[in-house]
Amino acid sequence: MKWAVLSDIHGNLEAFNAVLDCLSKEGIDRVAFLGDIVGYGANPNECIDLLKDIADIIVAGNHDYGAVGLTDASGFNPAARAAIEWTAKELSTINRNFLSGVHLISIRDDIAFVHSTPYNPQNWDYLFYQDDLTMNFDSFQTRICFIGHSHVPVVFKKDKEGKTSSSKTLTVRLEEGGRYIINVGSVGQPRDGIPDAAFGIYDAKECVFTLKRSPYDIGTAQKKIIKAGLPERLAARIAIGR
Repeated sequence: MKWAVLSDIHGNLEAFNAVLDCLSKEGIDRVAFLGDIVGYGANPNECIDLLKDIADIIVAGNHDYGAVGLTDASGFNPAARAAIEWTAKELSTINRNFLSGVHLISIRDDIAFVHSTPYNPQNWDYLFYQDDLTMNFDSFQTRICFIGHSHVPVVFKKDKEGKTSSSKTLTVRLEEGGRYIINVGSVGQPRDGIPDAAFGIYDAKECVFTLKRSPYDIGTAQKKIIKAGLPERLAARIAIGR
């Protein structure tokens, strides 16, 4: 079984289409999406419609819930809040209802899929530090938990002795007895200094996770953001991956 694991499209149709082009060459069996279909970018409805056609698993992100009033967006930074308010007005009734019905976590084939963290996912916390790993590993029972939210790819491991570590290696072979929390980065707004769309492929048969990158038409995505009247900062940042 070969999984494609995507997160944080954020209404960036150009990045999403570039990733789908890559996936068509990878022999993918299942597609999982880890939340934040919308927010920041100018094509929320188009991204939702496309994702519904191709994804086997979809979980909700904070921007998805924020756009439909299921989470409080007042604490978002000004640009993010402006984008959520714009998105809320743009969403079709069908897509508003769809986002309202998406759950926070899904489990399939000894894998957990969640947007933020397995520990209290509704709090939308970020997982950056070793100090937070123990409570998060204790919060799920599967071998692997895939996450997004931070837009920064990283692999956290807990070995069979209970020791935790982190790695930004692009390809990781899962060790027997090890458990993993894997952040697959962001399709539509990477923040690791690389503007190319990020996504993951997990080959369950070979027990190998690979982080993939895909260039896309950033200029067109930027023009759409500006034309929509969204904050210019949102257009500028996708060109630098921050």
